[in-house]
Amino acid sequence: TVYATAKDHVTIEGVMTIKKGKLRGVDSFGMLCSGVELGVNGDMYEGADYNGLLLLPESLENGADVKPVLGLDDYIFDIALTANRPDCNSILGMAREVAAVLGKPLKEPDYSYTVTPCSDKKIKVEVLAPDLCPRYIAHYVKDIKIAPSPQWLKRRLALCGLRSINNVVDITNFILLEMGQPMHAFDFATLEEGEIIVRRAKDKEKIVTLDGKSFELTHDNLVICDGNKPCALAGIMGGENSEIKDDTKELLFEAAKFARDSVRKTSRALGQHSDSSATFERGVNEYSTERAMARALHLIEELKCGTVTDIHIDVKTAYSRDGAKTMTADMKKINALLGISIPTAAAEDILKRLGFGVKADGDILTLDVPPYREDIDGYADIAEELIREYGYEHVHGTFLDSARVTNGGYDAAQTAENAVKDKLVSLGLYEICTYSFCSEKDYDMLHIPADAEERKYIKILNPIGEDLSVMRTTLAPSMLNVIVRNLRRGNMEGKLFEIANVYIPGELPIKNLPEERKMLCIGVFGNGTFLDIKGITEDLAERLNIQFDFIPYKKPYLHPGITAAILCDGEQIGYLGRIDPRICDELSMERKAFIAEIDYERMMAHAQPFRYKPLSKFPEVTRDLALVADNEITCAQIETAVFAACKYVSAVRLFDIYSGSQIGENKKSMAYTVTFTPTDEAFTPEKIDGFVKKILGNLKHNLNVELR
Repeated sequence: TVYATAKDHVTIEGVMTIKKGKLRGVDSFGMLCSGVELGVNGDMYEGADYNGLLLLPESLENGADVKPVLGLDDYIFDIALTANRPDCNSILGMAREVAAVLGKPLKEPDYSYTVTPCSDKKIKVEVLAPDLCPRYIAHYVKDIKIAPSPQWLKRRLALCGLRSINNVVDITNFILLEMGQPMHAFDFATLEEGEIIVRRAKDKEKIVTLDGKSFELTHDNLVICDGNKPCALAGIMGGENSEIKDDTKELLFEAAKFARDSVRKTSRALGQHSDSSATFERGVNEYSTERAMARALHLIEELKCGTVTDIHIDVKTAYSRDGAKTMTADMKKINALLGISIPTAAAEDILKRLGFGVKADGDILTLDVPPYREDIDGYADIAEELIREYGYEHVHGTFLDSARVTNGGYDAAQTAENAVKDKLVSLGLYEICTYSFCSEKDYDMLHIPADAEERKYIKILNPIGEDLSVMRTTLAPSMLNVIVRNLRRGNMEGKLFEIANVYIPGELPIKNLPEERKMLCIGVFGNGTFLDIKGITEDLAERLNIQFDFIPYKKPYLHPGITAAILCDGEQIGYLGRIDPRICDELSMERKAFIAEIDYERMMAHAQPFRYKPLSKFPEVTRDLALVADNEITCAQIETAVFAACKYVSAVRLFDIYSGSQIGENKKSMAYTVTFTPTDEAFTPEKIDGFVKKILGNLKHNLNVELR
């Protein structure tokens, strides 16, 4: 008996390194191996699934290398395909490319088969969703004999990571790998009324797939049905009710082209993925659909699985792109795009090797595009085909005619934005970056009314998902979602900011591109207060050499008593406030949160450059003023009036507010420290008294505010 043996110091990949030792007191210089330990299974080598030592042919010489025997001496090609080349997503597709590169003829698979007349079956195929299924081919095969596949087929599937099931199922898997065309076989006896109907699923319609999972479908899902029920999720997986079994006697082969976005959406929505769905998501061409059916029928005949009948149904819809596509390309345009000159003769040779039909008339090429190259659409695609074969080493770096050398760096707007960000970071804020999309549910979360301006958003025609389905008109939902996510992950306090665009449509339905308006959003959560976020905006205003004023304001998602509009030179540029406690309760937020949103571009329009002023040689003087004002008078109004009354006032700071019976009804006392900064000479007490008198006069005249 001949066994596979690993001797001392031999490493079995993923298992161990064999070392000399003792086993039950006897010297051991190696190990006899099983198939599992050698990384092979029964599909790769017959008998390798046996739970024991792997038996080898007795004709082998002692000490011979086991890798050629087990077929482990093969080459592995690691190939990375780009998303725009679905035609290469198969062995045949890659062989086409290699043949073109080497200038060798391509060896096509055998597509031949013979048919037997069959008049006792009536089969009907109908496509009710032509936009999602441009091509559907079905072929009836009878006298099916379900059996294990031959060893060569098992081995090829095993080398690609697939286990053999039976001859019919293995053929469909083999076609997927070889031709890049997903196929499916229905047990024809299970198809009611002998019908195949390709349609959108009915809402709440159910199907159980081959892996035993049950799904409730919607109108967005494409299904393959018989005369009564769904039998497969189109492009993803067959149904349990029509699977091939050991007693299957007749089958219907399916080869189709399904819209890639339809398969992708259904696969993601249901969480059901397969090799078939991955292939359809990349793209399948109609040429491969035809050839794959012929190849499958050839294998049915070669493996003696059944009798191929003459019942062949090919449904082409209005969306079908069957047939050759002809186009013209100008070599002058191609060379101008590439920046080099490819000789027309060389271009003609390259395109012929790539399967194009070519006729050259001077610089004009008339091309018959291969039917499997649905990605070819214009001269730019032809330029790409030529340069990848001609060689990128021919392309040398050059400047465009209008190019010029610059020193690089930031422009004035970028420099100003970085200064704003640096200021916010210095105040302890962290910058966040969120998507420009959000969900319609985010506006519901903020209790924004249906007729509010924020609801006039742009809907995405083909969104990644419902959570990213509309272009945001405000940064507030994005900021609140980030705050909620942080709280749920244990970050119980923080200060955040984002400078990003919102998208405002001019009119709905949208006819022109939306206005992209840059906004600044600040979020404070945890132990912060309204005064914290207000202080952040005031510090930012100071950095920009402007002043913000604050007046009471209302927002649907902010606390009605803790919200203010932000004004600059009388123009409203934003707002700030506390998130409404009701919203916090709905989102299970255990901490308070505050948001400020400012129109960044309007704010920067008011920004003033700093001008150097020498420090005063004379000491500053401060005076405390306790003022009595009506309750509706704001701190900002009083500060503005004080600054306006005296040019020597450099700072006004509120340090106390008091209200009570001693002050009077609807009155309050506000105490300020006013700082006077001299320029040319020191201030005498008399001069300060004059300044204070002028300030009090201005307060009385404009705001009816008096000294307490």
